[in-house]
Amino acid sequence: MPFRTNQTGVQIECDKQIPSGAGLGGGSSDAATTLLVLNELWNCQRTNDQLKEIGLKLGADVPIFIHGQAAFAEGVGENLTAVEVNEPWYVIIKPNAHISTAEIFSHPDLTRNTSPITISAALKQGGHNDCEKVVRKLYPDVDIAMNWLSQFSPAKLTGTGACVFAEFSEQQQADEIAKRYRQQGKAFEDSVYVAQGINDNPAHRALREQIDLANALS
Repeated sequence: MPFRTNQTGVQIECDKQIPSGAGLGGGSSDAATTLLVLNELWNCQRTNDQLKEIGLKLGADVPIFIHGQAAFAEGVGENLTAVEVNEPWYVIIKPNAHISTAEIFSHPDLTRNTSPITISAALKQGGHNDCEKVVRKLYPDVDIAMNWLSQFSPAKLTGTGACVFAEFSEQQQADEIAKRYRQQGKAFEDSVYVAQGINDNPAHRALREQIDLANALS
């Protein structure tokens, strides 16, 4: 994501790799990266907590990307507790569906009285998505993808979707499952992905490296 600044503002070119409407936080991570980089380029000297307050106005998922590390999120998404989790490999399938978040949140079948989950329970059990039942009912393509992927590892939904994902300990295994999905004609080449979970935001690492380089050259 190259940035160019001038006296009147900033011009940003974004080459998106994460599909829109996937529930993967692609737009939120773009917004967070923009805030982090502009804070450095313009020497605004805002703390991460101050940037999170700005980010929350842009979207509920923006603060966790500004936070920069794996975290348990509560509230709207602004109350973050750092956690250290495994970094497995994931097979991610994006079905041919565009899900309306507003439709899911307003649906009468959506469970609204689930008890809050604790951090320890989430880390041990993996949590629960109340939106999944409604999404699978309204969007058959999502249901089909979840059923197929669950043959190999328990499949889960990204928020309100549309992506579904499953965890694997080795990249080779994840690659093989993704290959089988493509070969069986269930998806186009760009509808299934393999990615590794990480605990540290690459944008933070890149900024630290740039700052260290600048300090070394000064």
